[in-house]
Amino acid sequence: MKLIAMIPARLGSKRVLKKNLRLLNGRPLISYNIETAVKSGVFDDVYVNSESDIFSEIAYRYGAKFYKRPEKFSTDSANNDQFAYDFIDNTDGDILIQILPTSPLISAKEIKGFINYMIENEFDTLISTVPHQIAGIHKGKPINFKFLEPHISSQEMFPIETYATVLMGWRYNNFMKNMNKLGFAYHGGNGKIGYYHIKGLSTIDIDNEEDFRLAEVAVKMQMQSNFSDPEYYKGMKDRVEIKVPEILKKDGVLQSNFSEENKPRVDLNKLISKYGSSSSWSHRLVNTENNSVTLIAQLPGEGNRLHYHPNWNEWWYILKGKWEWDIEGEKTIVKKGDLVFIGKGRKHKITAIGHEMAIRLAVSRADVEHVYPGSL
Repeated sequence: MKLIAMIPARLGSKRVLKKNLRLLNGRPLISYNIETAVKSGVFDDVYVNSESDIFSEIAYRYGAKFYKRPEKFSTDSANNDQFAYDFIDNTDGDILIQILPTSPLISAKEIKGFINYMIENEFDTLISTVPHQIAGIHKGKPINFKFLEPHISSQEMFPIETYATVLMGWRYNNFMKNMNKLGFAYHGGNGKIGYYHIKGLSTIDIDNEEDFRLAEVAVKMQMQSNFSDPEYYKGMKDRVEIKVPEILKKDGVLQSNFSEENKPRVDLNKLISKYGSSSSWSHRLVNTENNSVTLIAQLPGEGNRLHYHPNWNEWWYILKGKWEWDIEGEKTIVKKGDLVFIGKGRKHKITAIGHEMAIRLAVSRADVEHVYPGSL
């Protein structure tokens, strides 16, 4: 039994200009299915069928033959029956497998499965289809459900099949008989007709610009050798942070100094004046095994994120400006001269308000856990 693959290609195309020649990830679109058909190893011959000689270059480059289609079968009015009939009438074979170049992600495995299914079931015509397990309507009428019956889940619905067309299979003799008797043969005419399901990326059919972009993404994805395991949303959970420099950075503090701590004496007014009031900053004054003391200066609207300390009490002294405190949902305004105590386990958040920089003296410990509730 002689198996022939035919990949049809017209030079002209309306919706995507010269799509069969357009580069997809650096190579002509049509080259993908030429290469796949040749490497499948199941065909006696693989042909590119076109009216344009430019496709012969691509065919030969990827190991296929070229069949020059008559111009009359390359017009907008010519149909698949006509150029397939011309090809079958002028080549020697038993089964013709037509592979459309506009579905570049069909695999050699699927091509082999398609052919085996056709031969084993002795089909005269085999058509690739895509099953859709979903409610369908044709001309306003339901296909696989009824308006006057309760809705059923899609899993229970009889699947609707649509043509994929990337793979079409015809026996030479049956196709010719149908053409000579009926004038058409594409859908099977008189003969045993079967349907073969394809799925996944193989169903991508480039018919417009959006399809081409989708194919570009899919081809690049297929080239990846490793894919990460799937991850799933597990709900909101608490996140623990300990490193103070990173915590302050996430809180929007632009400049932090942790290298001039534990000095015998510090002039706070002079230190504050040195940093100025144009942008946020922090300066750690004390860092011992017992506690730490840090100056934190922020502009109106800036502050920290809602958090709590599970094992440590904390207190802050306000040196300048105003802050809005949110402790366990209760908001209050604190200002210069106020001292605020936060017991362990209490959720709190602070935001600078007013029209000037606000500065607080935070007394805690360098390794205290900051727990941020409900983080992704």
